[in-house]
Amino acid sequence: MAAKTSSNADRRARIEEMRRAEQARERRSRLITIGVSGVVVLGLVGFGTFVLMKKSDEQDKKDAAAKAPIAAEKSWDAKKLGRNHVETAVKYDMKPPVGGDHNPVWMNCDGVVYKKALAEVNAVHSLEHGAVWVTYNKKAAADDVKKLEAKVGKTKYTLMSPVDDQAGAIMLSAWGKQVTVDNASDPRIDAFFTKYVQGPQTPEPGAACTGGLAQ
Repeated sequence: MAAKTSSNADRRARIEEMRRAEQARERRSRLITIGVSGVVVLGLVGFGTFVLMKKSDEQDKKDAAAKAPIAAEKSWDAKKLGRNHVETAVKYDMKPPVGGDHNPVWMNCDGVVYKKALAEVNAVHSLEHGAVWVTYNKKAAADDVKKLEAKVGKTKYTLMSPVDDQAGAIMLSAWGKQVTVDNASDPRIDAFFTKYVQGPQTPEPGAACTGGLAQ
């Protein structure tokens, strides 16, 4: 009888020991899980903070670029530029024109590259909608033209076309604004896009750049 009692006691002791060992393993597992989760959460928080800071820095740079003056930029008084819709030809005071009376139909300007000259009266209407119009003549290098075509092609509210009789090799126009550059690497190009694509000069912000005229 004593031997049986001793055997039962030993069995209970082993069971209790196994239970304590299992509880210990569970505690270790929980601690490891909590530790790993904490590291993951901290990592995600850190990465999220980094992304937000990067986006904030990029936005700050864009805001600064939008406010900074552009060297050798020409400006016209927007209040003195006509905005009537006309069906007749219009004689503009500058080439390419940066505003004035224009045709009721705009040129499609959703990042469109035109290989032939445009009717100015239609292109001016695109400027009224907040587009930037990139133009070039035979003085522009072929590689520069290709780079500008790529930039325009991926930028909404822009259009590009040749203007053989313009003064500069490459010119960028927005409503009431214009700048001339010699090559596609000129930093003023990015600055002009940042500042004037749907910029504050736009008489009709948000107006369509599709559904108009296409070559």
